[in-house]
Amino acid sequence: MRLDTIQLSQRLPIALCVLFVFAGIANASSGDRLPEFKSCVTDCISANCGKDGAPIPLHHRTLLWTCPSECDYACQHVITTQRLARDPPYLTPIHQFHGKWPFHRFLGLQEPFSVLFSLLNFLAHYWGISRLKAEIPASYALRKYYIGFGYCGFASWTFSMIFHARDFVVTERLDYFAAALSVMYGLFYAPIRVFRLDRPSASATDSSTSRSSTLIRVWAVLCASLYFAHVFYLTFVRFDYTYNMAANVAVGIITNVLWTGFSVVRVRKVGRIWAAWPGLIVAWIVLAMGLELFDFAPWGGMVDAHSLWHLGTVGPTVWWYNFLIKDAREDLQDKRLKA
Repeated sequence: MRLDTIQLSQRLPIALCVLFVFAGIANASSGDRLPEFKSCVTDCISANCGKDGAPIPLHHRTLLWTCPSECDYACQHVITTQRLARDPPYLTPIHQFHGKWPFHRFLGLQEPFSVLFSLLNFLAHYWGISRLKAEIPASYALRKYYIGFGYCGFASWTFSMIFHARDFVVTERLDYFAAALSVMYGLFYAPIRVFRLDRPSASATDSSTSRSSTLIRVWAVLCASLYFAHVFYLTFVRFDYTYNMAANVAVGIITNVLWTGFSVVRVRKVGRIWAAWPGLIVAWIVLAMGLELFDFAPWGGMVDAHSLWHLGTVGPTVWWYNFLIKDAREDLQDKRLKA
């Protein structure tokens, strides 16, 4: 168990850096440049988007589908179908359009399974927060930080659902900013638990308690400042996909190394399998990231690697809340034994 955890900490930076490289490539889109696609969209708009154009269903209009966007969607599938009919799939790669695969909509949702799996992650956080509130007493010092993690998860997966339902500039930005918030909050509360910044020194005095609180406040201000600087740069200077990915990867590496180290130390101290859960959860996440590296055209026009990556984070989220509760119970029990 200890060897696996140590090996994980060595592999994690490599895996995340490879993800960073491929994520930068994934934004390219070849379908937009196809002459037949451009011609199809132009002809469709000319024929259907006048005063007497074809009506758009209400559920599509509710999700802000317009006549030009309907033409764009229809032409993606027309061109894809024509190319696949002309040549075998292994000779004719399916092109992406506007950075996305040509997904089949469902009830107007642009990427239905990414929406569904984002919802499952949202529900996993809802379940986790409910359990935290029910099973950890309000007096426990770390409870508020764990609940904060859950609320960041709410924000992240809410905006993920919105973005995958309809891809606009604003929904994309909100999805990126909420995800960055969740990643940064993960870095914020990890050292509070790992190094017990909430706990004054063994020779507890009023001054040591005050120093502990001050340290957490300084750390909170630093993390908040870094996050807002990140958002400011992307909003008002340049929305740089490569920089955004690099920033999140860097923060994620630090956070995951902290939890992996915590697992090694904790297993040695208590000798119980649950103490290794953070390291094992990190391993799960790293494996799930492989879905982002080995992208493929969507099965059935709906299920792609990115949606499966979202599905792959549901289990670790549930597992993580179980760890937080188990760890808190053990901590509380130790306090009672020492009292």
